Amino acid sequence: MSFDVVILGLGYVGLPLAQQATRAGLSVLGYDVDAGVVGALNAGRSHVDDLSGADVAEMLAGGFQATTDESRIATAATAVICVPTPLSEGDGPDLRAVEGAAAAIGRNLRPGMLVVLESTTYPGTTDDVVGPLLENLSGLKAGVDFHLAFSPERIDPGNEKFGPHNTPKVVGGFTPECTERVAAFYGRFITTVVRTRGTREAETAKLLENTYRHVNIALVNEMARFCHELGIDLWDVINAASTKPFGFQAFYPGPGVGGHCIPIDPNYLSHNVRSKLGYPFRFVELAQEINATMPAYVARRAQNLLNADGQALHGAKVLLLGVTYKPNIADQRESPATPLARHLASLGAVLTYHDPYVKEWSVPRTDDLEGAAAAADLVILVQQHRDYDADHLAGIAKRFFDTRGVTTGREAHRL
Repeated sequence: MSFDVVILGLGYVGLPLAQQATRAGLSVLGYDVDAGVVGALNAGRSHVDDLSGADVAEMLAGGFQATTDESRIATAATAVICVPTPLSEGDGPDLRAVEGAAAAIGRNLRPGMLVVLESTTYPGTTDDVVGPLLENLSGLKAGVDFHLAFSPERIDPGNEKFGPHNTPKVVGGFTPECTERVAAFYGRFITTVVRTRGTREAETAKLLENTYRHVNIALVNEMARFCHELGIDLWDVINAASTKPFGFQAFYPGPGVGGHCIPIDPNYLSHNVRSKLGYPFRFVELAQEINATMPAYVARRAQNLLNADGQALHGAKVLLLGVTYKPNIADQRESPATPLARHLASLGAVLTYHDPYVKEWSVPRTDDLEGAAAAADLVILVQQHRDYDADHLAGIAKRFFDTRGVTTGREAHRL
């Protein structure tokens, strides 16, 4: 059996992409090295937030299959790489998963195939890492015997308005012909396709998007610190500034930044600039410094709130509400709740947590939300899930520290 596309990596990026392609009538093969993931998907079970078991069942009914057999890659006209790119020890991307996926494709590459990298990485990865691997293992030449392109993933877990179908897709090819081929492929199931000059521009576009957010979040995080010292309500300031109909976009402070995009991706660009050009990308490095220290700052604020009432943080019962990196999903990747809990524990706090989406975490869990909120010496709202009535919880808590600016009453202390 032949397939229109094989998607390598069936996680938060690859599986929604496979779903959208299947819905559009493409024949889709999913490849993953994790036999547990593959077995669960073929049995109709999902492991990502944005897809339910019913969604996977719909995909299977549409012809989707998952496999760990790399030889089946050869049956697809297009191969899309959607594997993780975590940070390595040197703050550059760890490309081992990308290289492994490219090698699997290279061993099964056929003339005329299209190979697309979607994994976020530094500019030049497609041409300088993936392309040569494919050529060396297959004996085929990129841009001549097969097509090569980069198209950054833009998956936003939990976003109910924008998904793979209606989020514009940026594409850049190794050659102009490669660009047209990849644009035609995504155009079959994505509404808008945006062409760039080449792979490096497409790679850098993804990093610019996330660096923009990273820097602006750092700006308001730093403002949160001095506004607190000056007795200024930053949340009120942001609301007022947001009424300007041009030239301003609201960003909000918080206990830190999470997910893959904001705390991780800008470092790829910073690392690339340092390693290739020999000087720093100062905005990114400063933003990283500010955002990375927010959990420790929140822990200090928590300590001060208790001290103001003559109580030590050491031995105090502290309840953390919401430990995921985004509201209303179970994704904990790079969640600021983890370093926050570590800082609080190091100061002697007795921690419990509540999160309707997370059944197990690094500290004891409570299911009695209201009882735990009333009993705790301090409640910290770390993530505002829709399940939380923050004003009500602030009203029954001894002390309530709102790091998300959602409370309206005077009972709560806001970041």
